[in-house]
Formats: sequence, structure tokens, C-alpha cells
Amino acid sequence: MAMAEKFDSLEEHLEKFVENIRQLGIIVSDFQPSSQTGLNQKLNFMVTGLQDIDKCRQQLHDISVPLEVFEYIDQGRNPQLYTKECLERALAKNEQVKGKIDTMKKFKSLLIQELTKVFPEDMAKYKAIRGEDPPP
Repeated sequence: MAMAEKFDSLEEHLEKFVENIRQLGIIVSDFQPSSQTGLNQKLNFMVTGLQDIDKCRQQLHDISVPLEVFEYIDQGRNPQLYTKECLERALAKNEQVKGKIDTMKKFKSLLIQELTKVFPEDMAKYKAIRGEDPPP
């Protein structure tokens, strides 16, 4: 079974379960002794629905969802925003790290220039060891 089919199956079972719970709530909110059979039937459907969902869980055991996604859902936010915001944070961090790398490269270049002025023989040896051509 393909991964998409597994998710579709889980989604279908969850939708049926939620609908059954909704109908159960209607029966309970306006309970009449004559609706006892319907209530029992809905409770049995609820148990069966939970068993079906559990079977789907076994098929999706290797899927992990970050806890932050559940926090988004609990806050009433779209869980797809989590992915978007993660990418935005990663891009911002990438730019920050790139800036630090560029700064360190400039610092290294300036340091080598200044050290070459002060210690020309030592820096020539250093550059020879590093495989860099000494400046003319």
C-alpha cells in the first residue's frame, strides 16, 4: 500500500469517526428512552471506529510528527504554517551563518596580509605548507 493510500485510509476512518461522534452528541443531547437502541449502535460504531483507527496507526508507525505541529493545531492554526515558518527560519539562519562565514573569510585574509607584513619568512613557510602561492 502506497504512503498516500495509507494516509487516505486514515483520513477516511477519522472522518467517519468524527461524524459518528457528532451524531452521538445529537442523540445524547436530546436523549429519549426510545433512542437507546440508536445510542447503543452509535457507541458500538465508535468502538469499531477506534479499532479501525488503531489498525491505521500500525501502518503508519514509522511516521513522526513534530510536537510543534500539534501545538499549532491546538492554537487553531494551520499546521502547514509550521512547515512554512520552519523554512523561513532555516533560510534566515542560513543567511546569518553565510554572513558569519564571509566575515571570517575577510578576517582571515586581512590577518594573513598583516602577518605577512610583520613576519614575512614565517608566513612564506605557512603558505608553502598550506600549498598557497606566496604573494609576489
